[in-house]
Amino acid sequence: MTSRVFAKLLGLFTALLVFVTLVMETVLYGLVEHQEPDTLRDIGPLVFWSGLIALVIAIPLAAWIAASASARLRRVVAFARRIAEGDLAARIDATGDDEISTVEAALNQTAERLGKDFAELESSRHELTVMLDSMQEAVVAITPSGLVRWSNAVMQRIAGAQLLPGRPLVHSVRDPELLACVRGALERRELCVGRATLLAPGRVFEVNAAPLSAGGALAVLHDVTGIEAAQKSRREFVANVSHELRTPLTSIQGYVETLIEDPNPSPETTLEFLGVILKNASRMSRLTEDLLALASVESPDYKLSLQPARASVLLQDAIDSLGGMVADSGIKLQSAGAPDALVMADPDAMHQVFGNLMENSLKYAQSGKRIRAGARLLVSEVQFTIQDFGPGIASEHLERIFERFYRIDKARSRESGGTGLGLAIVKHIVQAHGGRIWCESELGKGASFHFTLPLAPAPQTVPQPAPQPASAATA
Repeated sequence: MTSRVFAKLLGLFTALLVFVTLVMETVLYGLVEHQEPDTLRDIGPLVFWSGLIALVIAIPLAAWIAASASARLRRVVAFARRIAEGDLAARIDATGDDEISTVEAALNQTAERLGKDFAELESSRHELTVMLDSMQEAVVAITPSGLVRWSNAVMQRIAGAQLLPGRPLVHSVRDPELLACVRGALERRELCVGRATLLAPGRVFEVNAAPLSAGGALAVLHDVTGIEAAQKSRREFVANVSHELRTPLTSIQGYVETLIEDPNPSPETTLEFLGVILKNASRMSRLTEDLLALASVESPDYKLSLQPARASVLLQDAIDSLGGMVADSGIKLQSAGAPDALVMADPDAMHQVFGNLMENSLKYAQSGKRIRAGARLLVSEVQFTIQDFGPGIASEHLERIFERFYRIDKARSRESGGTGLGLAIVKHIVQAHGGRIWCESELGKGASFHFTLPLAPAPQTVPQPAPQPASAATA
């Protein structure tokens, strides 16, 4: 482009010079037309050489002027190319006050304005990315052709490295419900709602796919795994409570109806039936008490009265208060000792913990005829252990025995009057203390229930004032 401009300027300038030379020669010949022939011969060469000298001087001058203009145009073109390639910080030196300088100044202003606009857009994009990445929901945008436009960090963690911009969504995720919702939003241009269960193992997502006004669709995935688990737990809890209450209620109802229908029941029969009714009523009472206790320890408002207590004292109090219950069942309760370390504990709550654990051990200690209770000091906590020497617990039950209403042997639990809530209550109380609880067992060798309590903080010593000199004291 610049070479063509240079050639045009040089040609035009040369043509003008030739034209001026010819005009001058014609005028001069007309002026001396009536002069002497010798004069004409002298003036003609003079004019010719004058024009030739002017032409020789004008051509380099025209070349220099054209080259200067061409160089400035090349700088303008190079500057425009840098802007087109995204270098918005580029600037061109505007020199002079001609039209090219005006163009250069205008281009500088345009580049500066574009730089500011681009910086604002980049800042807005960064803020939007941070907001999307900070969301708990997974978000993915899809183009009208089904390609991934962008996604936030949560969606990338769920879908993995295969979720890339420009790649078809169907190649990145394999959940049919999610793909169906996105397809419905793209084709029917309406909000589609679904549930994705195959996107991540063990997780459930509520999918909302909506069409975008500029084309494409936006899918938002909300993790409802916890909600699903809570609803399932609630349904199971209601079903278990209903079942546990229905059994004794049915028994009570049957025996009462029998007594009512028999106008003259024998005293022995009446006494036997009333005993069964009392047994089932007591079972319902225990279940109600355990339900209230479980609701209390699971409540966010549950508060403990924590205070420093010696581990040995806690254990000995439990053995003394529960020893009679154990002795009545023919089981021997042994103490394995405990350290005198101070732990943070609520005495009333710990009494319930020891009571529930020992009551649970009594159900399985008949074959071993003994229960051992003890404690040992760890680095920052004390570990308490209640051990029986019964048949033991199979490994597949160890992770679930602290769940509500979970029973290893349902028949034995009902015969012994268990409600299935004792270990769940113990778990919540121990965790409220900041401790841990678990069970270890080997079939044929009994089971050991362990729980920990954190050590009490060391008492802070108050610095005593330094003794004053005798002179100061008497003064």
